[in-house]
Amino acid sequence: MGYPLPLGSPVSPLPSAGSRRDPSSATYSSHGTPQASESSTMQDTPGGGSFISTKELTKMSAVDRSRILRVARMEPHLQFMCGPLLRFDTIDEHGIWHGAAMIVTADAGSIYEPFPMLIYEWDPDRSMPTTFSSFGPPKPASPPNGHGLAAVDSRRRSGSTSRHNHNNGSGPGSPTTSGSPGSWNQLNTVPNFDLGPHPADPHSTVLPTSPSGTSFPVQSSSSNGSSGFASFPFGGPNGYGILNGTGLGANACKESVAGQEIWVYGGPGGTFTFWRFLIRVPLGEKEMAVTYSINGGQKMGFHVPGRRENMRLAAHSCNGFSAGVNPDDFRGPGFKSGYDPVWMDLLSKHAEKPFHLLVGGGDQLYCDSLMREPELQDWVTKLKPEDKKAYQLTPEIEMTIDRFFFNHYCQHFRSGAFARANSSIPMLNMCDDHDPDDLQMSPVFRTGYFFFLLFQCFTNPEIDGIVDAPGKHVYQSLIVGQIGPYIPFPSHSSLSRLGPKEWMLMLDCRAERKKDQVCSSVEYDKVFARLRTIPSEVEHLIVQLGIPIAYPRMVFLEQALESKFNPLVALGRNGTMGLSGFVNKFNAEAELLDDLRERNWLIEQLQNFAKARKIRVTFISGDVHCAAVGVLKTLKLKNKPDIPPEQDHRYMLNVVTSAIVNTPPPAGVITMVSSLATKVHKTLHNTETDEHMMPIFTTEPNGQSRKQKFIMGRRNWCNIEFDDRSGAIVFDIRVEREKGYGATVGYSCQAPPPRWMKES
Repeated sequence: MGYPLPLGSPVSPLPSAGSRRDPSSATYSSHGTPQASESSTMQDTPGGGSFISTKELTKMSAVDRSRILRVARMEPHLQFMCGPLLRFDTIDEHGIWHGAAMIVTADAGSIYEPFPMLIYEWDPDRSMPTTFSSFGPPKPASPPNGHGLAAVDSRRRSGSTSRHNHNNGSGPGSPTTSGSPGSWNQLNTVPNFDLGPHPADPHSTVLPTSPSGTSFPVQSSSSNGSSGFASFPFGGPNGYGILNGTGLGANACKESVAGQEIWVYGGPGGTFTFWRFLIRVPLGEKEMAVTYSINGGQKMGFHVPGRRENMRLAAHSCNGFSAGVNPDDFRGPGFKSGYDPVWMDLLSKHAEKPFHLLVGGGDQLYCDSLMREPELQDWVTKLKPEDKKAYQLTPEIEMTIDRFFFNHYCQHFRSGAFARANSSIPMLNMCDDHDPDDLQMSPVFRTGYFFFLLFQCFTNPEIDGIVDAPGKHVYQSLIVGQIGPYIPFPSHSSLSRLGPKEWMLMLDCRAERKKDQVCSSVEYDKVFARLRTIPSEVEHLIVQLGIPIAYPRMVFLEQALESKFNPLVALGRNGTMGLSGFVNKFNAEAELLDDLRERNWLIEQLQNFAKARKIRVTFISGDVHCAAVGVLKTLKLKNKPDIPPEQDHRYMLNVVTSAIVNTPPPAGVITMVSSLATKVHKTLHNTETDEHMMPIFTTEPNGQSRKQKFIMGRRNWCNIEFDDRSGAIVFDIRVEREKGYGATVGYSCQAPPPRWMKES
């Protein structure tokens, strides 16, 4: 086994206490000039570096061992509570990438003279490697039942062959394969899943270990020597796969930015400061890696596309477990947590072909455990909704809620595989869509949105303001709505340029949410005004919604769920038949209840926009803990052929990807929803629009045929990529093969380019 060593600043590789590796067989790699003594035995790597074993390290001098194993330390020192986290804003008309990083530090353990400094650097002349990882040879394996589909290497992206055959609604889909054999239910037959180093994770493995248990050779660039990429984005010597390498070109750039203090939390443990660093990177002709470090500490990195390229996205939702779910039930062999398996699969894809954007579609954090805080028990035990709504927010309760959100966010966002993702892939996040009306009116529920803005959007309205006019806010993409009926902040939507052909709208479905309203007319007016500024050459608009918009219509089901006599809710309260996760723990209402009364109006408005501007509109949603693809299209007239999707301005996919962590709904609920997918839905026939579900899930991940072709009740995420050859956007829903193992199978569909005549 091999581990990379840095060029320049060394790292601290101390073995994980829980590692099952044989220390005598472990090896360390060095790239460029070896830092080991001349007497050590070095082994060449495919990328031109070399390895050294721990046995050889024992024969070296203390000075040489220290040079090889030294930790990259911050100067001056900062005590991280959370972060670094990355956020994407937009790419402006001049081709400059805008984003931010944020850290949370403990004041008592940090030195702020001078303020924290982030240094980032990039080289537009450095070639990107064609291969981003070098895992060990896969071992052929068969599905446990011995049926059907040949085993697929789940670490590899879908190959070019499968990309030519994406489902566009004309026929059933099937799992994508890479053509290489691999393990049936493990991430490349991995026996151990130690994560790499992270500056804020208290359980971090300081030694940069490989999740595959293999070495970290660095791939060489054909033109500029070392490419600077290790085989896993969080496994590089100084952190996340991007090394402090040599061979920088004449156009290499380095920038430094001082942290801006945007909020201070004060609680029983002291005071803690939120520092934001604004990042601007001029895009080059080619995709680039950007390395960054804070106060000279652990070097980390992310990727940006070329100026004429469109971003690669990873979309997810429901990143946690509902109350009553045991996370260990989803922890497969070798994993330390049930949270990590599917995130590890996402990171393995990122290691091979880096994502530029991590899209959070809601429920990035589950806060059910707030109800267990001792100070809230008097409120929790109130039986009447009127008593809860009238309950006063005392200073003690306010302090308790702030303490909970601060600690809960820090713990969750700095831990495990998710922490490795949010520090190496810039995020765009939205808040989930609702809490029940009677609880939103309670002062107890008016604090969470502020922490969402802080931790997930890196903004504080008191510092940044709420004016979204050009040049008036730190984030160019921001669209500010009006103050919500319950949340004391305006909605924060955003419209971001992802490349020359695609933009993304994050529609805030939370701040203005009521039971009979998702967004206000003010928010819609401002959103459509901003949409009209999109350049004419753009062909795709991706709209992220917290709730599915083309999901099976369940009007009669909603009425049943809303009834106090609903038998499913009664069973859920009692934990009967595995339905405990079906109800909201706050007030035992059904969690699948979503109000879509605005959706017909919104769909029609977006159809008009698509037709006039010749833009393909596609929705992404989460929330429902299963995967599905809904389709909106022009209604077929009698004795008339269907309009081809690429020529149909009404053709809109709704890709539903949920959940990357949480448990799927009970099998009975999946069966019931699947039966609704086959029904005729006439609610949009008056606008010449038909809707149906795409039968994309024709087989199980093991290759067996399945009856329920419309809904997949397994953990999942979505890999989104623009196809330069066809002009389509490919949505590859990655579905976990077996609970707790993380390895995924892909089910693909595509949003075709717009090929109708543009209105004059």
